[in-house]
Amino acid sequence: MLKQPDLCSLQSKRILITGGAGFLGSWLCDLLVSAGCTVRCIDDLSTGLELSIRHLSDASNFSFRKLDVTESNSHDGECEVIIHLASRASPEEYQAHPIETLVTNSRGTQNMLELARKNDAVLLYASTSEIYGDATVIPTPESYWGNVNPIGMRSCYDEGKRFGEALCMAYHRTYGSSVRILRLFNTYGPRLRADGLYGRAVSKFIEQALSGSHITVYGNGAQTRSFCYVTDTIAAMIRAATCEKMNGEIVNIGNPTETTILQLAEKVKAITNSQSEIRLLPRCPDDPQRRCPDISKANRILRWSPSVTLHDGLGTTTQWFLQRRSR
Repeated sequence: MLKQPDLCSLQSKRILITGGAGFLGSWLCDLLVSAGCTVRCIDDLSTGLELSIRHLSDASNFSFRKLDVTESNSHDGECEVIIHLASRASPEEYQAHPIETLVTNSRGTQNMLELARKNDAVLLYASTSEIYGDATVIPTPESYWGNVNPIGMRSCYDEGKRFGEALCMAYHRTYGSSVRILRLFNTYGPRLRADGLYGRAVSKFIEQALSGSHITVYGNGAQTRSFCYVTDTIAAMIRAATCEKMNGEIVNIGNPTETTILQLAEKVKAITNSQSEIRLLPRCPDDPQRRCPDISKANRILRWSPSVTLHDGLGTTTQWFLQRRSR
């Protein structure tokens, strides 16, 4: 039996969420505000949307400030838990802003670590499966060191997150800081942006299918990803923030079932009942061929595994997109 998220232990806590107007951040704000936590959200709105948290503006236990985590005043204020999500995460978007992405994951992460040290707070760092690069070990365990091009087009994000992890562990070893690192694999669900450079495979495919335009797949579509529904990822994050065994640990969070990008496109077509054609485009540089997590450590430490099937998750996500289109 899976252990449920321990929200009770967070009810009286003061929690800071960086990137709180983003996809995962806004879901966390909703959950933690409803649980009675005092939530402070900061976001520079470079990729997050204030619309995603506007419904919380009247809550007495929620506050939002437009702020860049790389600024000196970002590491002010009292908090007991920091959930550090701030970063560009869409490949097209972070490749268009490589310096900002690197600075956010270096200076911004150090600012949050300093704030955690000042407050003796827990810091949960949202890392990524991208730190593995084009992995040669599948399923990929946390012990795998990675196969990353350090100067390639994706390196601003890959190496930025790798540096962020190293910085977290340096603070843990030097100052005894309570840090927990989650390597998140592809997460999808309602609120995932589909527009412009911000879109990801799932959100773009759904939007393209609903609009009747071509579903664009880069490469031959044989590359795999592991798609985890947002509520499963959020549950893992809450468990990690409240689990003492996570102190100083790094854990993969993702769906251990591989799905090819072409299979994903076909599933989206079927669920949306779309007549859109799938169009193959040139493969992006350094695009990983396979991505699948070994989640045995998450099973052991967090008693966590995903519960939402890809079919059900895509169905719910599609309904959200349809509701937005009807407004």
